Amino acid sequence: MPCPLHGVLPIVHTPFDSDDRIDSVALKSEIDWIYAVGADGFGTGMVSEILRLTYEERQSLTEQIVEFSNGRGAVFAAVGAESGKQALAYAQFAEKAGCDAVMAAPPLSSRLSADSLLDYYRTLADGIGIPVIVQDASSYVGSAIPLEVYVKLLDWFGEDKILFKPEASPIGPNLSALRDATAGKAKIYEGSGGFLLIDSYRRGITGTMPGVDLLDGIVALWKALKRGDEAAAYAIYYPICAIVVLQLQAGLDGFLAIEKYLMVKRGLFKSEKRRQPFSWSLDAETAQEIDRLFDQLQLQLKQNS
Repeated sequence: MPCPLHGVLPIVHTPFDSDDRIDSVALKSEIDWIYAVGADGFGTGMVSEILRLTYEERQSLTEQIVEFSNGRGAVFAAVGAESGKQALAYAQFAEKAGCDAVMAAPPLSSRLSADSLLDYYRTLADGIGIPVIVQDASSYVGSAIPLEVYVKLLDWFGEDKILFKPEASPIGPNLSALRDATAGKAKIYEGSGGFLLIDSYRRGITGTMPGVDLLDGIVALWKALKRGDEAAAYAIYYPICAIVVLQLQAGLDGFLAIEKYLMVKRGLFKSEKRRQPFSWSLDAETAQEIDRLFDQLQLQLKQNS
């Protein structure tokens, strides 16, 4: 029986060694830390650099995250690809490896019709026995998924089979539109990295899927929201929000550069190495501002613990 997905479910960052191979030792340390700070599970996604991994690396990463999780929480794998056949192959491998769900963005190379998107996701849902998270990552890659596609998929397969991670802007109103169009049945996860988490939480999300770099802050923020402690929630939120704003200025590469910088700063990774090519790197002055904001976050976590 798949483990249900709820709460804080970060997206792992893929560590690379000096030979540009996945660093399994660092990956295990990252996953141990994910559970140590109180996450409910984790998965792979865009900030795992899946679009830059080989087919064999994606399979290996999927196997390793299940192994290193060791039953401590829900695990899901990103399986989005440029064809339904490719995505299904990744999804079937993930199910066989022991994942509790898969997450799929649509093909990124072309803008698909609603019917083509429905065919893509129906191929996935019909081909595996575990849930499918429908990911609209169009705030930084690809095109937006129409609301009608979400509604039809939910009608066909039900709320336990089809889950949603809508990231098209404006994120908040789009979350509410999906909630209202499905009479609250849709299980929705937000992926803003934390900077829209309070607004998203008020709109009734099931969980959040941030990066791992600010996970201690996200877990504390989620817990503060759950217990209705707005003062603590906003105090923790502000430095998180400020860091994510700096990440946003360079798109996906901005997230990757700053996230890996913070993973090294935390001692979880030995290297900030990213898979080439990328268009932006962290400059010294931005790094100094990240350091100041990170210190503010740690201070707020201490004061609100």
